[in-house]
Amino acid sequence: MNTDMMFWFIPIAAVIALVFAFIFFKQLMKLDEGTDTMKKIAEHVRKGAMSYLKQQYKIVTIVFIIMAIFFSILAYGFGLQNEWVPFAFLTGGFFSGLAGFLGMKTATYASARTANAARKSLDAGLKVAFRSGAVMGLVVVGLALLDISIWYLVLDAFVEDADAKHKMIMITTTMLTFGMGASLQALFARVGGGIYTKAADVGADLVGKVEAGIPEDDPRNPATIADNVCDNVGDVAGMGADLYESYVGSILATAALGAAAFYGSQWSDDIQLKAVFAPMLIAALGIILSIIGIYLVKTKEGATMKQLLGSLGLGVNVSSILIAIGTFGIMYVLDIPNWQYVSFSVIIGLVVGIVIGQGTEYYTSHAYKPTQKIAESGKTGPATVIISGVGTVMISTAISVVAIVVGIILSYLFAAKFDFANLSAGLYGVGIAAVGMLSTLGITLATDAYGPIADNAGGNAEMAKLGDEVRQRTDALDALGNTTAATGKGFAIGSAALTALALLASYIEEIKIGLLRVGQTTMDVGGTVVNTAEATIVDFMTYYEVHLMNPKVLVGIFIGSVMTFVFAGLTMNAVGRAAEKMVVEVRRQFKEIKGILTGEAEPDYERCVAISTKGAQREMILPSAVAVLVPIITGIVFGVAGVMGLLVGGLSSGFVLAIFMANSGGAWDNAKKFVEEGNFGGKGSETHKATVTGDTVGDPFKDTSGPSLNILIKLMTMVSIVMAGLTGVYSIL
Repeated sequence: MNTDMMFWFIPIAAVIALVFAFIFFKQLMKLDEGTDTMKKIAEHVRKGAMSYLKQQYKIVTIVFIIMAIFFSILAYGFGLQNEWVPFAFLTGGFFSGLAGFLGMKTATYASARTANAARKSLDAGLKVAFRSGAVMGLVVVGLALLDISIWYLVLDAFVEDADAKHKMIMITTTMLTFGMGASLQALFARVGGGIYTKAADVGADLVGKVEAGIPEDDPRNPATIADNVCDNVGDVAGMGADLYESYVGSILATAALGAAAFYGSQWSDDIQLKAVFAPMLIAALGIILSIIGIYLVKTKEGATMKQLLGSLGLGVNVSSILIAIGTFGIMYVLDIPNWQYVSFSVIIGLVVGIVIGQGTEYYTSHAYKPTQKIAESGKTGPATVIISGVGTVMISTAISVVAIVVGIILSYLFAAKFDFANLSAGLYGVGIAAVGMLSTLGITLATDAYGPIADNAGGNAEMAKLGDEVRQRTDALDALGNTTAATGKGFAIGSAALTALALLASYIEEIKIGLLRVGQTTMDVGGTVVNTAEATIVDFMTYYEVHLMNPKVLVGIFIGSVMTFVFAGLTMNAVGRAAEKMVVEVRRQFKEIKGILTGEAEPDYERCVAISTKGAQREMILPSAVAVLVPIITGIVFGVAGVMGLLVGGLSSGFVLAIFMANSGGAWDNAKKFVEEGNFGGKGSETHKATVTGDTVGDPFKDTSGPSLNILIKLMTMVSIVMAGLTGVYSIL
């Protein structure tokens, strides 16, 4: 088959994803939202979520305009960047934000309908929540591949170069830069949404459940609407933007590595083009297979937690098995050199994703002993809940780290035909393993977005007083959602590690383009003059002295390592400050508005929503600014060697810290759920209060700082790539 003809499968698959997302949304809107009370509650949540997102996008728009002007000055004023970068940056941010917006809009319409469906059966509730989450998954992959397809066509038409192979390198490295727009938008969505989320959640839990002794999501709690809003802005819009950026980053980094790996005169132009298209085609096939998996998800009444997890696992696992088989077909048709081995690299990425997901599930689901033991430790108070949770989850990080280590080595060796010296092919294998891990994102993201929808459904059922049977079903769906959310975060963090490694190699390619752009056509590599255009990654490592004995590299590693802790600290403190205001407000309302606790008066929900909104908008600026400025300053001061150290340090420490924070929050949350199901004294017991404290500590871990770290890892890399022209030419040291 003609290679150019094969390209069209990519935008076609993107359109199919968007069509099915629209079908699922229309099916959702045909369902009944339930009673008038359920509709009223859903409308409050919907207005609060949209109001927050509107305010966030205003700030993000201003930041993006300033950044685009800065990139334009570098491109048109100093010639240090490709002139397409400002436009690519803006479109990346726009599509990332659009994916989050559409997913959140669907989620706000889905929660009441899920609760109403749960009045009929557990299976009905599961299907509504999951199909609504699938809208998020399909919108993300559809918009991402559509954006990639459009940019490829535009750049192929307008980029001029006498050398077809060099033109392909120019196209792929330029496309990489719109990943920064997606990363920056994702960071704002994750940090802002996470701060909003946990300010409301912590305030609602500490004053409502612990001090006042009223149930979770009780309508008497003034923060309960803000709490339900927060699930949508943080865990739906934020996660959507986050994984959009991971998905795009892995595909584009691998495409750029493919263009570089098959650049030499021994390769034909067609082989290079096939290597560029391969990750896109795998992602396109993954869309089709994800849709098949979505239709397989169903369960039975009275299902246990393991059975519910099995229901979601069936859809994900079938999609994964089919994409593993389909990968061999794609590689066979493309006939890339060593295609059989490269196919195994894709499968390794899939397996690593499954292992990380299963490990996370084991340590965070209350169907298994680790979380049950954390719950049991609550018998002796909140301190032992915290100690038990920290210790257990520290051990849990080993599974993810070992999985990533084995995945990197095996994917590298398979693509390099077990020759460590074959660097370009090996790195291409690591990149395509990341694509493999994310290839079924359409369904894996659906399992994640499902979580906050189920959580909101439980809140709606509680506030609308639908009865114990319905609440038991929504609690089961919610507990499942806690596990899938933790699994999704582990999956996102794992994909970030593989993607960031591929982006490290792409950074060198961008340095090469930057040097050529300013006219540096030769390099002195260890006394040998090498043409810049033909220099290998090893040549650049030698030229810039990127080795462990270079103090600039070591300094960069330390800066990168501490960045993850500083960033986590900033976001945690931001949650603390915003939560303090929420706690004070909820206490004030309980004291001053007579009749709230007896149900005779309605709390001022809008005041709590406003506190979370303002707190999130104000607090998200500093962490985001630090994430952008540190790579730029490091590059200007310490040059390429310092930046490489920064990225390595941030990747290694950030990956482990992110896994720890995501898993600990999920484990503490489900330990609380396990007690609420009647174990160790049940709701209202001292054990329950202890696990609520653990859950409160874990909330900003799993929903603010932890998931933001994987974006930080990739954003620092993307900023470095965009600023590569400046860093490669100018540095103080």
